[in-house]
Amino acid sequence: MSALAAGDTGHILVVDDNEMNRDVLSRRLLRQGHTVDMAVDGREALGMLEAGDYDLVLLDIMMPVMNGFELLERLRGDDRFRHLPIVMISALDDADSITKAIGMGADDHLPKPFNPQILRARVGASLARKRLHDREQMHARALEREIDIARDIQAGFLPAELPRADGWELAACFEPARQVGGDFYDAFALEDGRIALVVADVCDKGVGAALFMALFRSLLRAGAERTLDGADALAAQLPALLASTNDYIARTHDGANMFATMFVGVLDPADGSLGYVNAGHEAPAISGTDAVRARLAPTGPAVGMLPGMAFGFAREALAPGESLLMFTDGVTDARDASGTLFDEQRLLTLLPGSAGASVLVPRIRDAVHAHAAGEAPFDDVTMLAVSRMTAGRAAA
Repeated sequence: MSALAAGDTGHILVVDDNEMNRDVLSRRLLRQGHTVDMAVDGREALGMLEAGDYDLVLLDIMMPVMNGFELLERLRGDDRFRHLPIVMISALDDADSITKAIGMGADDHLPKPFNPQILRARVGASLARKRLHDREQMHARALEREIDIARDIQAGFLPAELPRADGWELAACFEPARQVGGDFYDAFALEDGRIALVVADVCDKGVGAALFMALFRSLLRAGAERTLDGADALAAQLPALLASTNDYIARTHDGANMFATMFVGVLDPADGSLGYVNAGHEAPAISGTDAVRARLAPTGPAVGMLPGMAFGFAREALAPGESLLMFTDGVTDARDASGTLFDEQRLLTLLPGSAGASVLVPRIRDAVHAHAAGEAPFDDVTMLAVSRMTAGRAAA
């Protein structure tokens, strides 16, 4: 569809099998400053509409080949012409046809014989609606471009590639419920060869959550690289990192009422030891060949709610053949058409016997998709998995 400039003129298609009617309408419209094309029936008009840009169609009802009702139905069933203004030409006393046409999606009607003032009013009102719709579409496209930029920026906050360590495998998944989301994951190597692992879920969804996602992620990454400088001091350093992040958010952005649950761990690939803080987050699971062996329960509150919060520290270890799955509640809260949750129990049954993180994450993602069966996502879906491979598997 063509975009109208300011003013009352537009590109109009007159569709009428009566030559006199076409001539009268076109002359009057031309005098009003419009550009006018003419078609003798619905089929010819359809071809012209598909080939050109029009702002308004004046459409007679009774025509051979393809009548006005048939063309109206075709146009309103086509996304390209769904919002194209259509004014039906009808006899003054043909109330039934007018009612039917309006019910099928016509915007207005123009009675015969043609009154110049009524013609000007009907055309002017239709073009005004067209201009309003065009402005709305332009605004929507501009907003969509901005969202695309935000999505690209957010993608840049996720790690371009996951760390590598002999005998270990990492895999991740991030699927925002909207164009951008509040979940994030991070995994990066520290200077001494240990690997920092983060999965977090900022409250709310959409653009606001995405902005705070970027802030939380940057504070954690910068703080971890600056302060996590020794395994022996991890029990003090990791809670201090969470506390400083918490205090900054709670004091600097207290008016926003934004917080995040998060799991932050440091893995030593040399021996499989894992030190962590679980700040109000879903409990990650450690699983082996036959069962889920452990859940890493919260050791402190969510980050950013109040200043001065304390965060506990805990330790675990991954044995060869075991995997650690960190996830957000978008996984367990995924819903099918009836509202049934994917739920945590279903998730846990997928963990034992995994051949590694690169198999485990797609397995869960595909199961979530199958459960939702095309339903709109309820929440962001994020996972980060770490597997310690057995000797045979690592060598392969």
